[in-house]
Amino acid sequence: MTRIVFLGPPGAGKGTQAARLAAELGIPHLSTGDMLRAAVAQRTPLGLEAQGHIEAGRLVPDDLVLRILTERLGRPDARAGFVLDGFPRNLAQAERLEQITPLDLVVAFEIPAAQLVERLSGRRICPACQTVYHVTNRPPKVPGRCDFDGTELVQRPDDRPEAVRTRLAVYAQQTAPLVDHYTRRGLLRTLDATGSPEDVARRLRQLVG
Repeated sequence: MTRIVFLGPPGAGKGTQAARLAAELGIPHLSTGDMLRAAVAQRTPLGLEAQGHIEAGRLVPDDLVLRILTERLGRPDARAGFVLDGFPRNLAQAERLEQITPLDLVVAFEIPAAQLVERLSGRRICPACQTVYHVTNRPPKVPGRCDFDGTELVQRPDDRPEAVRTRLAVYAQQTAPLVDHYTRRGLLRTLDATGSPEDVARRLRQLVG
C-alpha cells in the first residue's frame, strides 16, 4: 500500500504531479477540492451539506471535509493507496487525518517564492472550456484567445501578483509548520519543484522509489 500526501505552496505543481504519479502507481489522486465539487454535483447527503456552506460564502468545516474524505478512502480503488493533494492545510487537520488513515510518505514541494509569483500571475484561463494557459510557458496561438473556441482568456483574481503573495503568506503561516510535524514523524521528504513538469516528475519518481 502506498499512502502519500503532497505538501507545497500554491503553484508548486502538486496537482499535476499527483495526477501523473497516481496514474503510474494505479492508485487514485485525491484532491479535497475535487471531492467537494463531486459530492455537490452528485447531490450526496454530504455534498448537500457542503453546498449549504459554499452558497453561504463560508469555508466548508474540517469535520465535513474529513467525512467526505473518509467516504472516498472507503471505496475499493483506494485500498491499494492514494495520492492526497491539498489536505491537510494545518496541524489540526493533520492530526485528524492521522485518525482516519496512516501515511507512508509526505512529499514537500520546494520552490522559490519569486518563481511561484511568476508561475501563477502568468496563468490565464478560458472561461468557456477551462483550458489553462501561461503567457510565457504555454501561450495560446493567438494572444489572449483560447486555441479551441476563441474565447477571451481571463486571469483569476487570486492569480494576480498581490493576491499570490497573500496566498503564499497564508501558506507559510498555516501549512509550512506541517513540514516540522511530518519530519518529526519520519515521513517527510523534500522535492525540488523547479524546472519543467518532466524534470519534477523524474525527481519525484526517484524519491518515491
